[in-house]
Amino acid sequence: MRSSFVRSLARLTATAAVLGGLVSTVPATATATPAPAPITSTSFGPQSRADDAIAWFRARNGSTSYQGYCEKAVENAYGRTGIYASAIANWNDAVRRGAAHRGDLNPPKGALVFWNISAYGHVGIATGDGNFWATSVNGRIGKARLPYFSSYLGWAQPNF
Repeated sequence: MRSSFVRSLARLTATAAVLGGLVSTVPATATATPAPAPITSTSFGPQSRADDAIAWFRARNGSTSYQGYCEKAVENAYGRTGIYASAIANWNDAVRRGAAHRGDLNPPKGALVFWNISAYGHVGIATGDGNFWATSVNGRIGKARLPYFSSYLGWAQPNF
């Protein structure tokens, strides 16, 4: 039994030596490969989201299906729903967070623009050129020039 153990150990040692020789032929350091180029496109950034939200409104230009649901419309334009109960709740949250730009008539593209025209407020999406898309523009989804409605509150970036 002892000689069988010694023979097995000898075979194992010989195999390890052969394998060790094979392993030792592998270079100790790997060749460096260049890092991938940084992504310079904004196709997934905030401006793309703004463009998509504006396109959502443009595709529904003239529709009356969101009358009375301006907050739902802007949330849907950004691919969300059920975040805020009303436009004024959204505005009040922006004020609470310190994100509201009170009275500023120069909102950037994609910013939400707010009015205090009812107990629920009103909201639209700025195009970045002094215009905005919203519901209730001549009774339907449309594009208008700021401030359009009375009691303009200001703007804030979407918090969703």
